[in-house]
Amino acid sequence: MAKNQKSKQLGQVSKPQAGKDKASEPKILLADDDSVSDESEDHNEGSVIDDVSIHDKDEDESDNEKSVSDEEELESHVPSNTTLRVPTKEAFQSDGKYHNKQRCLIICSRGITSRVRHLLEDLRTLIPHHKKDSKIDINKNEKGGIGSAVNDIAEMRGCNSVLFLECRKKQDAYLWLGHTKSASVSGLTSGPSAKFLVENIHTMDELRLTGNCMRGSRPILAFDPAFDEKEELKLLKCLFLDVFGTPRGHPKSKPFVDRVMGFYHADGKIWVRNYQIIQEHASNAKEAHQEKKLTGSDMKTSLVEIGPRFVLNPIRIFRGSFGGQTPFSSQLYLCH
Repeated sequence: MAKNQKSKQLGQVSKPQAGKDKASEPKILLADDDSVSDESEDHNEGSVIDDVSIHDKDEDESDNEKSVSDEEELESHVPSNTTLRVPTKEAFQSDGKYHNKQRCLIICSRGITSRVRHLLEDLRTLIPHHKKDSKIDINKNEKGGIGSAVNDIAEMRGCNSVLFLECRKKQDAYLWLGHTKSASVSGLTSGPSAKFLVENIHTMDELRLTGNCMRGSRPILAFDPAFDEKEELKLLKCLFLDVFGTPRGHPKSKPFVDRVMGFYHADGKIWVRNYQIIQEHASNAKEAHQEKKLTGSDMKTSLVEIGPRFVLNPIRIFRGSFGGQTPFSSQLYLCH
């Protein structure tokens, strides 16, 4: 027993002594041995990384606090009733190619007067994307009447809109505008269409209409503010845009804009005018300065009427092409 206790005591004493002996032994470093320097560099890099991470955390916390404070200040300045506007995407830029495949069929019935015939030729001149056909002579008692015949012709000619002029008793002229069956999507009916009474017709050949423009040029369509207020006028505005608006890049159109076509609503009627845009240089420096001060350009812009001019009295708007339900009918026309 005494021997075992002595051996344990000697073992306990020998362990620290062995550690002291190892620590006291000098380490021999060779020229290529960098273990000590690597350990010291690793220790230093670890301390630097820790310092950088702590610094980054402090900066993130300070940035978050600044953003929160900025949002609170912005909310304090903005009234509660107002809403912040989100920036929208840039406007669509056209590539100038022919994408809008609008084709308008312009025809008339038999028995029209000479003035209406001249008006028809003027409209064909103003609408370069039109297609024409011979006059229609169909008995109204037949199935479908004139509307069915016009839709068939438009489908054969590949037109998706139609402008149809007809006369009754060689006195009253009626104008039809509408979308045909070829324009309808599969599963949907054609239309809408509108019927007008044409009044106060003046053609281009009249001497007092001295304006002139390039044949086939694209027009600027100007509408009265009333076309954005009433529902029936909004629908008519869409029809006017499809019929009188020349598609960009059409083979028969010219890449110029030198005329304005105006549609004005007054007394329950639509007044149609066609003007030429004229830009002239000022005669002297004083007029040029005044013009630039008023309009921002040295050129003086004016309008000269080309023609034709006419007045459209809306009679009825149909849901389909030349027929169907009637969402609008003019009480003024029925009263007269």
